[in-house]
Amino acid sequence: MNTPVGNPVIDVHAHCLIAEVEALVANEPGLAELRALEVRRHGAESMAVSGQMVQAALPALTTVERRLSDMDAAGVDVQVVSPSPSHYHYWARPDLAIAVCRAANRGVAAVVAQAPGRLTGFGLVPLQHPDLCVAALDDALGRGLKGVEISSFAPGVELSDARLDPFWARAAETAAVVFLHPFGCSLDERLDRFYLANTVGQPVENAVALSHLIFAGVLDRHPDLRVVAAHGGGYLPTYLGRSDHAWQVRGEARHCAETPSAYLRRIWFDSLVHTPQALRALVAAVGADRILLGSDHPFDMGVPDPVARLDAAGLEAADRAAIAGGTAQKLGLVPGKES
Repeated sequence: MNTPVGNPVIDVHAHCLIAEVEALVANEPGLAELRALEVRRHGAESMAVSGQMVQAALPALTTVERRLSDMDAAGVDVQVVSPSPSHYHYWARPDLAIAVCRAANRGVAAVVAQAPGRLTGFGLVPLQHPDLCVAALDDALGRGLKGVEISSFAPGVELSDARLDPFWARAAETAAVVFLHPFGCSLDERLDRFYLANTVGQPVENAVALSHLIFAGVLDRHPDLRVVAAHGGGYLPTYLGRSDHAWQVRGEARHCAETPSAYLRRIWFDSLVHTPQALRALVAAVGADRILLGSDHPFDMGVPDPVARLDAAGLEAADRAAIAGGTAQKLGLVPGKES
């Protein structure tokens, strides 16, 4: 199967399930503790609904044939596949964490190998063990993946943590994409009803994680870093005026060289913001050349028609083309192309 020619439509936000990862953690006490935490965070009602949703999505999460069929129906030429965020397992001790990440990297590479002209992917790093992240990134890149997916934090590790600097440096050096995709919200039981853990929690986590990167000067120290934030960056891009004001009046908020809003041009965002108005606002805030198409395939908080959603925003032709695939191409997110 050949890489689509011309200007392919590229969906950078899609997931798969990897059986080997779940087999590795199946009998670990940490897994039971994680599930208990998820019940606290989401509530029993949402956990039950999510279980049913995942079961219904299993064919798309585990079979390439169904994935390609869904892509065809959506008008997507290329999909960047990342592990389900449920595979992070940031509770894992170092040896298990290494095994989980290597299994995830192998698993995604195996998915990509089944349709090498239409699929590419991201791997995982053990964010809870900063000293192991460079090796895990190198493992992912060595398997032909385009970068790695991370959450908004790990226990005891914020993205501003100085121990992550070697990881950021290696990602910048290799032109790897770091796909920021939160999983779980630290507000815990406050969001355990009405599916608030996802609808409010995910945008909050995006905003907090990106703020750590910005305010700590991570993007100053690593100007070539390629971070793509899922869910349009959450609440951050359209509410940075308050952060700019804090930077101007509070010394402890001035660990970055420029006003926080200046860093929107150093980050990329996916288009998964759900309404035409929200997508137009994101374009106004960050520029169309900083936005990539995203669907969250095949989960229910994603959309089955990302191209139609893009078209509904009524953008200028050049802006539409950049979001549909042009910017993803510039980031190297095309099968068979180096980053």
